[in-house]
Formats: sequence, C-alpha cells, structure tokens
Amino acid sequence: MTNCSSIPEEFQDIAPYDDFVYQQKIASLVQEPGFEHAVRFVMPGVDYPEFVNNLLKVNNQIDFQYNVMGPFLEMLVSRTTNGLSCDGLENLEPGRCYTFITNHRDIVLDASFLNLCFIRRRMPLTQVAIGNNLLIYDWITDLVKLNRSFIVKRDVRLVDALEAARHLSAYIHYAVNTRGESVWIAQREGRAKDSNDLTQESLIKMVGLSPEADTLTNVLSASLLPVAISYEYDPNDYLKVREFLLRRRNPDFKKSQHDDLLSMETGLLGHKGRVHFRFGKCINTGLTDSGATERKEVLRQACHIIDSTIHSGYEIFPCNYIAFDEIENVKRFAQHYTADDVAEFDRYIDQQLQRVDVENITDDERTFMRTMMLTMYANPLKNKLVAVEA
Repeated sequence: MTNCSSIPEEFQDIAPYDDFVYQQKIASLVQEPGFEHAVRFVMPGVDYPEFVNNLLKVNNQIDFQYNVMGPFLEMLVSRTTNGLSCDGLENLEPGRCYTFITNHRDIVLDASFLNLCFIRRRMPLTQVAIGNNLLIYDWITDLVKLNRSFIVKRDVRLVDALEAARHLSAYIHYAVNTRGESVWIAQREGRAKDSNDLTQESLIKMVGLSPEADTLTNVLSASLLPVAISYEYDPNDYLKVREFLLRRRNPDFKKSQHDDLLSMETGLLGHKGRVHFRFGKCINTGLTDSGATERKEVLRQACHIIDSTIHSGYEIFPCNYIAFDEIENVKRFAQHYTADDVAEFDRYIDQQLQRVDVENITDDERTFMRTMMLTMYANPLKNKLVAVEA
C-alpha cells in the first residue's frame, strides 16, 4: 500500500503527486477544457458533470486507480479487445517490489493494462514511467502524475543528459527500495516499430548509475522483472507503416506532436484482439549466476536475460504464424491456422494499408509497406523461436 509521506524535494519535479495534493490537483484538472474534450472523446455519451462529481470525491492514489482507472480500463478491454489475460504472477514474491520491464507496444496501454492485471487481483500497483515528450499540455502532466506516473526527461541538452539519467535512476531506486512501490519502464525509448523488441543497453546503464555502489549492485537492487506483452492486433500498425514509408523517402523525417497524439488515440480506441501479459522471473538470480561483475558484461548479461525472457514469453496468435509463413513464402506453421484465418488476416492487412494517408504511393512502395506490416506480425514468432531453441 502506498504511504502518504512527502516525497523528497529532490524528486518532486518527476515524481507522482502525493496524496495530500490530490483533491487540489483534481479540482484544477476538471476545469481544463482539454481534459473535458479528452474524456468525451474516449467515453462518448458520458454525463460529464456526474463524472466530475465522482472524480472530486477521490482523495488518494489508490482510490483513483481502483475507482476511476479500473472501471475505465475495463470499459476499454470490453470495447477494444477480445479479452485481457495474464500468467506468471506466481513469480512475484509477496511484499517484494520490482522494476517491471516490458516490451513496448502501446504508448498508453502497456502500463495501464499491466496495472489492470493487478487491480483485478487486488495486488499492489506500480508507478509508471512516461516521457515528457508526451506531456504536450500542462493538464496532461497533472493527469499522469495523478495516475502514479513519474517523468522521464527526454528533451535535455546533451551536457545535462548524464545528470538527468542519474536523477531518474535515483528516483527508481528510491521508489522500489525506500518508498516500497514497484515501478514500470519500457525496455527501450519509444516503441519498436517492427516489433523486434530489444532492450536498450542505455536503459540498464541508467538503472545501474549510483555514486555509492557498482553497476552490478545497483542493477540487482532495482529487481528488474521482465514481462512479455502480446497484442493480437496493433491498431497503430498502419501508422507505423506510414512512418516507415516517410522515413524511406526522407531519412530525416521526424514525427510531430500531432502524430504522437494520433498514436495515443488510435492505440486507446482501436481494436486489439486478444491481449496477454506473461510475467517472467526477476533477473537477479540469472545475473548473479552468470558471474558477470565488470560493468560492460553486467549490462550485456542483463539485456540478454531480459530479451530472452520477453521473447520466450510471447503469446503467439494465428496472425503471427500466417505473417511468418507469408513473408518467408513457406507453410511451416500451416497447422496453426485455417484458410479462413488467412483470408481474414489478408483482408485486415489490406484494410490497414488503405488507411495510410500518403500521396503518390508507387507499386514498389505498396510492396514495401505490406512487407513491413507482415514483418511486424512475424517478428514476435521469429524471436520466440530463437529464444526457445537457445
């Protein structure tokens, strides 16, 4: 259970809001036109005054998570998925806090669905890392901090990057080991557009930063626990293909804030099929058994263990088998799908590719886009095969 003690001043710029400011922040939030627009967008037909009245009764983090976010996420599950499931929770020791590290599929829902798995079982919830590049408006900052999110500063100058990493690392260790709360981070900055999920070594470097101890001690202290996230369908697949195409045309292409907002909206409200979370084991035993002590080898082994756990933990759906066989032009996994499955998946791919709003697409570019979309759905299976056979 979250305690209500004041967060140290050094962390207040990035930490979630403490309980004692909850009602003040919510009272300010509900006055924001942008917040009202967002609520009406994701919950059409909502009685907004009644929604506000219920929200103003919330006065702490746990109530917000259980009474506001829980029902909202259950609504999203029922409307946009064919079910959310999880397994591997027996790998979590009661009373122990972890840094949950997952592959990154959806900007908003990866961590939200993770916490919903815990809400359903009345288990302790996690704090959530979110990049400040997504905090386009002040009210969004208030909303995510009310929702137990801490801020990852990604817009700092190069000369300040190391200090920002130290600050973030110190906060994660404070949350896990002093405040007694688990945290969630993605295994990389930004989503893997082609679903080839690999842990960024720089992330583990950040976790291992501390002037008081060596890298191995700090990584072990964070209690990293990998979780594999599997979405049957990615609502953002056509937007990712669009980005691949635009970057192919212009290697210097950069996404806009509008692109980020559209990705968040599409991920929230688009159909995802089945969604599964598989909890692995804390990496500490494997990292210790590896015998790694030197910083470089500790980082390499930690990334390897995380990647292997996530890859072997994927839930594989018919669309993944079909994409693999189509892109490889084989029938290796034909026993895992039917002719109807293939027809349905091919229709889905064609429909999504038609949504790519780029002018003057050539036949060669259409072939490229289809290949990239198939690659997104084939890569989880490819990586799982390597991990399981290793």
